[in-house]
Amino acid sequence: MTTNEQIARTLVLPYLNHAVRMFESGYASAADIDAGMRFGCGYPQGPLATVDEMGAATVRDGLAERYAETGDPLHRPADLLEKLAAEGSTLAEAAAGGEQAQPQLRHEISTVGVVGTGTMASGIAQVFAAKGYDVVYVGRSEEKVASVQAAIAKSLDRLVSKGKLEESEKETVLARLTGATSREALATADIVVEAIAEELSVKKELFGDLDRICKPGAILATTTSSLPIAECASATSRPEAVIGMHFFNPAPVMKLVEVVTTEQTGADVDETVRALCAKVGKVAVSCGDRAGFIVNCLLFPYLNDAVKLHESGAASLEEIDAAIKEQVGFPMGPFELLDVVGNDVSLAIEQELHAEFGHDGFAPAPTLEKLVADGHLGRKTGRGFHDYAR
Repeated sequence: MTTNEQIARTLVLPYLNHAVRMFESGYASAADIDAGMRFGCGYPQGPLATVDEMGAATVRDGLAERYAETGDPLHRPADLLEKLAAEGSTLAEAAAGGEQAQPQLRHEISTVGVVGTGTMASGIAQVFAAKGYDVVYVGRSEEKVASVQAAIAKSLDRLVSKGKLEESEKETVLARLTGATSREALATADIVVEAIAEELSVKKELFGDLDRICKPGAILATTTSSLPIAECASATSRPEAVIGMHFFNPAPVMKLVEVVTTEQTGADVDETVRALCAKVGKVAVSCGDRAGFIVNCLLFPYLNDAVKLHESGAASLEEIDAAIKEQVGFPMGPFELLDVVGNDVSLAIEQELHAEFGHDGFAPAPTLEKLVADGHLGRKTGRGFHDYAR
């Protein structure tokens, strides 16, 4: 086995094991787990399809060997892997019969409200307006509101320059956008999607206000990637109408939306949001209300493992990045991706996962903690794991 093959095996096998356990627990379907990693990370195929391609016995044996070396419970082969290896069967067979019918709109959606004026809020507003929905977006000041219109116009101009959009279509999209500085403007919205600061107290205040303002039957959605959606719902008198819609950045480009339900989310609300995602050209995957959802829960332990592998002295940053791209076909190596995401953001997510699941193996790597403490956050600061100032 070459060094590159060994690096890839060391990092990818635990990632596959986590995915099998996620499916085994019933947290998400096999199709949604695979779609999440394909459309959320740009991977050539999902982890469960990869297990079937490699063979359950091969993956099981590789993990058993790793577990014998490390003693890390996260490396112990999932029970389902043991079962599949013993039977000579596949995850595709285990998942057979679990397909859902195409979701339908159980609520009429014609006007979409968006709260926030940052990159994500602007992107979400563009997504809905481009697909024919009237969009009311709310910001804290006239200046912030104007910045959304300007950001969307600039994004559409790029599409026009590339020949992907006619000038007349651009004007039509912009005409569907209405900005406001008062949340009261959301009173007629059929669904409101918030994309404000990732602070629970701030979001709960907003949801309490939306509960007062929005009409009966309106759906209230949060784009949070880390906070408990049930806590947002608790600030309202309509927890059945609250749901997560975790768009990926940039929203107009990335296809994935994680649709996150709490125990109280209505089935009609869940189905409507999944149908709405399809109508605006997104791939919706379903999961429950816990830290990491599908994508971050599988992605960040793998990235953390890559940092720990480097800390062990087994390989350089460049060797690990190259091995993953060459052997696995991922679009970026783990350190390139960490620097793009932002090491501060990555550390926060890994801390959330460690707190949620309590696995010692999820504890953030010391090197990542030090980079953040030193202010080396990745591309946005010019230096992270790699140096971009040169």
